[in-house]
Amino acid sequence: MNILASKITDSEVEVMRVMWEADEDLPISEIIKTLEQKSSWETSTIKTLLRRLCNKGVVLAIKKQVFYYKPLVSELEYNEYITQNLIDRLYSGSAKNLVASLLGSKRLDDEDIEELRNLFKVGDSDE
Repeated sequence: MNILASKITDSEVEVMRVMWEADEDLPISEIIKTLEQKSSWETSTIKTLLRRLCNKGVVLAIKKQVFYYKPLVSELEYNEYITQNLIDRLYSGSAKNLVASLLGSKRLDDEDIEELRNLFKVGDSDE
């Protein structure tokens, strides 16, 4: 599990999402433009969040003609960390209890349940 993922705050995740979706190094102007359309953040707030992410070692700033930013934590690594953290905090580390909770609260429809069944069959040697 990537320890850097644990350092990312909720606000910083929004900045990371812009970079993850682009899947390439982005100039600061592109990050600012995208976030100003999605949020009510000022340019100074976005620059502060980028600076914090760089200071935490989660994002790399690359100086070309302008600064380009590159995430050092993938979206998959972050999602895995957050999911495991949720399971640990709310379900004492039991993924089974998480799934049982989702089933009990009717959060999953029949299609979701069928998809989960197929995922569980992946390791089945009987097929």
